[in-house]
Amino acid sequence: MTTAFSKPGPRDCLTDVAGLLVGHHHELDDDAAMGSGSATGCTVVRFLGGATAAVDVRGGGPGTRETDLLDPSHSVQQVDAILLTAGSAYGLAAADGVMRWLEEHEQGIPMDSPAHVVPIVPAAVIFDLPVGDWAARPTAEFGYRAAATAATEFATGSVGAGVGARAGVLKGGVGTASTVIEGGPADGVTVSALMVVNPVGAVFDPRTGLLWGTGTLGPAHFGMRIPDVDEVRATAALEPKATALNTTIGVVATDAPLSSASCKRVAVAGHDGLARAIRPAHSPLDGDTVFAVSTGTRAVTAESSVPAAFSPELPVLAAVTEAAALVVERAIVDALLDATSVAGIPTYRQIFPSAFAAPRP
Repeated sequence: MTTAFSKPGPRDCLTDVAGLLVGHHHELDDDAAMGSGSATGCTVVRFLGGATAAVDVRGGGPGTRETDLLDPSHSVQQVDAILLTAGSAYGLAAADGVMRWLEEHEQGIPMDSPAHVVPIVPAAVIFDLPVGDWAARPTAEFGYRAAATAATEFATGSVGAGVGARAGVLKGGVGTASTVIEGGPADGVTVSALMVVNPVGAVFDPRTGLLWGTGTLGPAHFGMRIPDVDEVRATAALEPKATALNTTIGVVATDAPLSSASCKRVAVAGHDGLARAIRPAHSPLDGDTVFAVSTGTRAVTAESSVPAAFSPELPVLAAVTEAAALVVERAIVDALLDATSVAGIPTYRQIFPSAFAAPRP
């Protein structure tokens, strides 16, 4: 791993890429349980002035909206917001509320007058309907409120689209991370990620109890150590995830000036980080989807040594893709460490308290 990517951004979150805002809206009853109460929500990423975007779908059961539009060969090259939502396909209705908020604020593709716009809001869902009442799911009003509250500072863990998320036998949620590249053609470029973690796969090593996502930087980077063996053995008694539908979704962002085709490569690289932190990833039972966006606000120096047969973006793109995998991996760890228990689903911190104890002598 390139050590240049170990330096986080100022907030170590998605909005370290300037021009991005994140908002959540959820309904969570204190007595929510499996099959009763409300435990659902959505998360909106807004882009001030729009952003170039692409998407890569790897899971076998995705639930999405407007992802075909993000093909680099298609006409529209920018998006105004991205919706990450709970509620399976029902939750896609929340995108209508995001579009309504954007239209009211005249944000979107301008048509015949400034007030006539068409906002572009791609969306992806997780399947979390068994957590809480099956009929409790995000509506257009959820999306509207999440868009309206979007800001540079935002909560993580069991919030927004992550309220009902379950990561294998543990509580999932929303996590985020960022890094600033030092040196090389992408010097000073920021790469960040926000992930909603709800996989069928395991997020920790059953032999050691360590989160898979700590593998690249090491557990000490996250203030962790190998848990006590009795805690690891006790995980065998945890109730398995009973549903066959799951999904991890998210957004990778950079301020490097990248084309839609290059953003596609960043989205592909984001899945590498997902696969490091979740095993198995991209299963037929998941709808794993990663969006990638570029604001293009950071100037980079063109490399004159790039052969004419290659894109001039290649040197910067290579550095951004390497960083993308790392921030996705770290964002997944962040989601698991920040999660709080919902509907009786235990968190990693509850199951492995010794992982955060002082190092053994």
